[in-house]
Amino acid sequence: MSRRLRRLIRPAWLGTLRRTVPLSVHWGNDRGTAIDRHYIEQFLSAHREDVRGRVLEVKNPDYIDRFGSRVEHADVVDIDSTNPLATVVADLSAADGIPAEQYDCFICTQTLQLIYDTKAAIAHAHRILRPGGVLLATVPSVSQIVHGPGLKYDYWRFTEPSCRALFGDVFGHDRITVRTHGNVLTCVAFLAGMAQEELSAAELAVEDPYFPMLVTVRAVKAGGPVARG
Repeated sequence: MSRRLRRLIRPAWLGTLRRTVPLSVHWGNDRGTAIDRHYIEQFLSAHREDVRGRVLEVKNPDYIDRFGSRVEHADVVDIDSTNPLATVVADLSAADGIPAEQYDCFICTQTLQLIYDTKAAIAHAHRILRPGGVLLATVPSVSQIVHGPGLKYDYWRFTEPSCRALFGDVFGHDRITVRTHGNVLTCVAFLAGMAQEELSAAELAVEDPYFPMLVTVRAVKAGGPVARG
């Protein structure tokens, strides 16, 4: 780089982010609310009418409780048999023990990156839904590796095209709605461990498809209405 060009470039000021360790290794939850939850909860709130009938959620029923509209029965699935909240113990990529066509809605947030055989997990998600049932899924594009077990089991990050292919091949490409959320600032802040409360509503609202933090997917099993926004 020439001296003239160096003079023209205004140095970036990183402030408290000029560090080689994050502000938080818990996605910012120990500073406030994790930034990715803003987009996840916005997505689920927009589709709360889908959270009805028999509903399945991964690890705990928090989102069923918060966004369920007409829930008749709630189940929690986890691969960990020691989870006291789990009513279904299963590996989602080998979930033959879960009967087919059991659920009207399956909430699967920030989980598929931890499953090596993602295609099998999506196929089982489709199988256990009733006709017209809805899968509400979110996956990370940018995130810290899960501390501890993540060094062995945190396999994937996703893009809009990969989600269109993975979910569309199973549910049908006309039965899915795929969207990206986030921007370069929210991605940097999330990796650094900042909390949602440390960003403004305007900063969170910007969506740049070239810098997604996460991808949301609404997929509808055949037998019901086609996917909507």
